[in-house]
Amino acid sequence: MTPRRSPIWHPFTQHGIEHNMPEIARAHGAWLETVDGKRIFDAISSWWVITHGHCHPKIVAAIQQQASTLDQVIFAGFTHAPAETVASQLIGMAPAGLAHVFFSDSGSTAVEVALKMALGYWRNRGEARTRILALEHAYHGDTVGTMSAGARGIFNAAYEPLLFDVGRIPLPLAGQEQQSFLALDAACRSGNIAAFICEPLILGAGGMMMYSADALAELHRIAKMHGVLFIADEVMTGFGRTGRTFACDHAHITPDILCLAKGLTGGSMPLAATLCMEAIFDAHVATDRARMFFHSSSYTANPIACAAAAANLEIWQTKPVGTRIAALAEMQRDALCALQQDARFSNIRQIGTITAFDVSSSDEGYLSDIALPLRRACLDRGVLTRPLGSTIYVMPPYCTTKSELTHVYAAISDAVDEVTA
Repeated sequence: MTPRRSPIWHPFTQHGIEHNMPEIARAHGAWLETVDGKRIFDAISSWWVITHGHCHPKIVAAIQQQASTLDQVIFAGFTHAPAETVASQLIGMAPAGLAHVFFSDSGSTAVEVALKMALGYWRNRGEARTRILALEHAYHGDTVGTMSAGARGIFNAAYEPLLFDVGRIPLPLAGQEQQSFLALDAACRSGNIAAFICEPLILGAGGMMMYSADALAELHRIAKMHGVLFIADEVMTGFGRTGRTFACDHAHITPDILCLAKGLTGGSMPLAATLCMEAIFDAHVATDRARMFFHSSSYTANPIACAAAAANLEIWQTKPVGTRIAALAEMQRDALCALQQDARFSNIRQIGTITAFDVSSSDEGYLSDIALPLRRACLDRGVLTRPLGSTIYVMPPYCTTKSELTHVYAAISDAVDEVTA
């Protein structure tokens, strides 16, 4: 008898070769547990969203309490306490100068909102600035606008007819910064640039490619010199991943627009926020209804999600989160020391709590043949990884212990031996 095929279509999954998805029944701290009791260490924070750990009691309690009080209300024409609390807390935490918060549902929509804010700003000012600039190798999401801002390639090749043209700026890798700076300056001189968008300090899905805080500061300076809006996509980097609350903090810059998601609720609920400067908000304020910001979703600022975010941000304010992040970053640094002389790995790198390294013997690129067998081999050893082609990265929750991290790197080492034998 042919096994029953699930009706579910999973994301970023080739169902022709990936079968029998493990069913996760519960989670706690940095661990997942399957229905048959197998424990799996979550070495990628379940796609970069879990910060303090799974099922944090304070966040769970906030969700339960809010669900019994106010579950949902249209956010056009109404407000509620959880959203007001989160907005105020975010403005207090974010780089100084950001003044308004627009809620949405995911990282992709947070960036989509940012792009629309930027274009709306210039249109309402009567200036013909309509072009977007972005870094090469960027990934900003899977909606049409965010795919357009992202690098062209396998992620979006099928959807090319939908995408608008975006100017590409070389990534300011070490030793190549001047090429990037000159390209940005030249592009901005055209006079029609509305905004420059970047993932600050580290490009996630592009392969965990890292650049310096000084380079980020210079990119910001050049954009501002030309009056170009600077959009920081901190969907991944926000809430401590790089060692500071926001990656922009390393460069001491305030973007005109800041995109947040993933860690906003500690990873418990879908919620995103796009923060902007006062001038961008004011450009949309008028007695003319045609100048309003035309964006929404049915679940904008869902009260339950906002309650989870409020609880998460309170943890940031009342618990030693920064100390835990620093300790995890140090443990990650120690773990990488053992790899430095290991010929199996190259391009070993770290920023904050994130480490990444490439398997030397394998083909590069997202579709590298090593990725799927390596993921399976790690899973067999009780560790969830999701290599980006031949690039392995470790981005665990902040509650991770030294012994757990030792287990992760041992599993990776054994898995690489198995799949490269």
